[in-house]
Amino acid sequence: MTIDIRGKFVEVDSVRLGDVSVILAEGFLKKAWIYDEWYADVDDPVLFIETLKKLSPRPDLFTFIQRLPHGEPRYPYFWEPEGWAVLPVTSFDHWWKDQISDKTRNVVRKAGKKEVIIKRPEFDDAFVQGMVEIFNETPVRQGRPFWHYGKDFETVKREFSRFLYRESLIGAYYKDKLIGFIMLGHAGEYAVIGQIISKMEHRDKSPNNALMAEAVRICEEEKIPFLFYAGWDDRSLGKFKKSSGFERFDVPRYYVPLTMKGRLVLSLKLHHGVRDIIPENIQDRLRDLRNRYYSKSGRKN
Repeated sequence: MTIDIRGKFVEVDSVRLGDVSVILAEGFLKKAWIYDEWYADVDDPVLFIETLKKLSPRPDLFTFIQRLPHGEPRYPYFWEPEGWAVLPVTSFDHWWKDQISDKTRNVVRKAGKKEVIIKRPEFDDAFVQGMVEIFNETPVRQGRPFWHYGKDFETVKREFSRFLYRESLIGAYYKDKLIGFIMLGHAGEYAVIGQIISKMEHRDKSPNNALMAEAVRICEEEKIPFLFYAGWDDRSLGKFKKSSGFERFDVPRYYVPLTMKGRLVLSLKLHHGVRDIIPENIQDRLRDLRNRYYSKSGRKN
């Protein structure tokens, strides 16, 4: 099957189990994982494991998560906590008064004062053209090469129309021009912020904060109890998540060895690859060096 990896579509081996696709990765350690795992439950892991053991070549390790809202481990396999950024939603009023600070409220108000209009648009050609202009504003975002930079109209339309059946669109407009948007996925008991982005030239108008407020409104309207925004982190994006009321919610990620190599790697705690070997402080320094390099490269382009 064809999947999107960091903005590029690649062909990968996979196996279909009911409504779920399992990706079979190549490499020294052959891993199997659930495609689109934020949207797919593994209700019967025994079936998955037995099916994967019959494959030739057999994957070394099968990994899957236990989705929200279930934080307590349900299955008897080795697991580790995986930190998700989650916003519990009861009502917009509760979020506005109790889950965010005065500073964040003022930032959301600032967007309105600076004439930013929030809409729920259709995925039409005008919206796609606005997406293309946002994507191609700069080759570097958050200190690294931006995945969607350089994509043309037809590519963006094709790639971002795949999941419209489960997504709501939120657009931020300034003088009738799209300056930011959210693609909000619906994943059962929670909503997923699949893409939130805005033009850097309009950062002073705080469009992302206004977009987030509208996402909370949608959750209230559709009685969705949680809003999910990828992994928890303490870097710049993490600060935005915290200021928007998100909290860390740990879900179990299971690792099931299917071969002797898989058992050995898991016993040595090397199942994350080089991340297990490099100390966290060194990883932080390497990230800073990478971000500085790409920031300089982006300014030259």
